[in-house]
Amino acid sequence: MFKKIAADALGLSDIGSVIKPVDYDKVDADDFVMHEDDEKIYFLIKSKSDEYCFTNKALIHVDGTSAVSKKRMLRRYDYSRNRVSNVALETAGTIDLDIEIKFKIGPEDFSVDVHKKHIDELKDLYKALLKISEIQHENEISMDYVKQSLDMASTTLTRTQGAEGRLSDEFKEINQHVFTVLSESKDKYVVKDFGEVYEKYINN
Repeated sequence: MFKKIAADALGLSDIGSVIKPVDYDKVDADDFVMHEDDEKIYFLIKSKSDEYCFTNKALIHVDGTSAVSKKRMLRRYDYSRNRVSNVALETAGTIDLDIEIKFKIGPEDFSVDVHKKHIDELKDLYKALLKISEIQHENEISMDYVKQSLDMASTTLTRTQGAEGRLSDEFKEINQHVFTVLSESKDKYVVKDFGEVYEKYINN
């Protein structure tokens, strides 16, 4: 018990390990993965108090208050609603025990310490998160472009309406077209599943 408390006080408990796929079913995070909806774990970091579970659809963070507490707070960050950004990897110095993967997902900043023996695995995760961030950024630009184009077309047509303000058949048609295009663009540019990215970059 004393060793656990000492490790927690020294911060050693916060140095995580990369869990192998064969052991995914032994961690708490696995209970909260939507296996029923084809969600799959691709990368998992576990420390004494926290788990960071990267699936094809979300980051699942099992947040512990300390190494000696059994209390856990579960937070889920779906990629479809939370953009990944500010991805960085800080390698270990000569006397350091850990390396650090940093990223932002949605409103939350993460800085995860991992034992330096896992450097190769962390490089894979870094590349995967960087690619997800790039895809989300490019899709966001494309979606904004679609919205601006449709807004311009709709505004131009509105200005051609008669003073009486009646909705012509043409105006109704373009409104329906706007709705259809936005729906199709959302399906195309709001990615919910990044399994292909993880399959490409994660080599565990």
